[in-house]
Amino acid sequence: MKKVLCIVGPTGVGKSDLGVNLAKQFHGEIISGDSIQVYRELNVGSAKVTEEEMQGVPHYLIDILDIDQEYNVNDFQKRARDCIEDISNRGKLPMIVGGTGLYVKATLYDYDFPETERLNEEEYASFSNEELMEELKVLDAQSADEIHVNNRKRLLRALHLAKTGNKKSETVALQKHEPIYDAYIIGLTMPRDALYERINLRVDKMYQNGLKEEMDALVQKYPDFFTFRSSQGIGYREWEAYYINKEKDVPEVLDDIRKNSRHFARRQYTWFNHQMQVHWFDITDPDYPENVKKEIEIWINAGKD
Repeated sequence: MKKVLCIVGPTGVGKSDLGVNLAKQFHGEIISGDSIQVYRELNVGSAKVTEEEMQGVPHYLIDILDIDQEYNVNDFQKRARDCIEDISNRGKLPMIVGGTGLYVKATLYDYDFPETERLNEEEYASFSNEELMEELKVLDAQSADEIHVNNRKRLLRALHLAKTGNKKSETVALQKHEPIYDAYIIGLTMPRDALYERINLRVDKMYQNGLKEEMDALVQKYPDFFTFRSSQGIGYREWEAYYINKEKDVPEVLDDIRKNSRHFARRQYTWFNHQMQVHWFDITDPDYPENVKKEIEIWINAGKD
């Protein structure tokens, strides 16, 4: 099986920096596992890695979609596996850095997303978004919990899948959960209080780097921005209460981003601990960088004569 190095962990823990450093040491090329950095124009709120931060290391699946395009786990799986094949065939080490846990697992394991018949949107033309959501809750409550009521495209897609017997929430559960790559998964961690402070400072830095100005431009250019799949990432979706609902001021929105980021970090820990074999490293450990390097060297050389 082809080797794939993965770096996962909570938001703001330093995955991108480690990824670049390891790529330079082990001739790696990086596949971004982030579901928002794929979109052009979403830069500050997604903490998109900059050209300078890449330090010459090739990065894939960044800035590949327009802001109003759909992107899901099936899309990521196909694109990431193509990248893995290409990178491996050129004698480099494929590295998936960051991102959604399900995206990473669906790529590394035997997840199969069956094709379904074409969606007939006319069937639902008279339905409001709220009515679509209520029907989806009956047919596939788990998927309904993961979709914003204003995202009509995703509502229609999930409802169609549920009606054709291919519930998204059941597709993953029915897999054999067998890896198709020789993957070594690094998980970065640190004491919770320190992580939460780091997350808070990260949001402050986003604001200083022009998050509000980025949002002003997006909302002006795309009046329907908050109906797009791309708007649902943390750092963007919280602004709907400011621009559309007029319920909150800027400091309150920033507080929501901090809070949601902390909650997401907790969910990430739980998910990775239960779903994949992760080798955790505390970044506050003085021997952390060297220990990571040693473990990767052992993994890379395993099986060699």
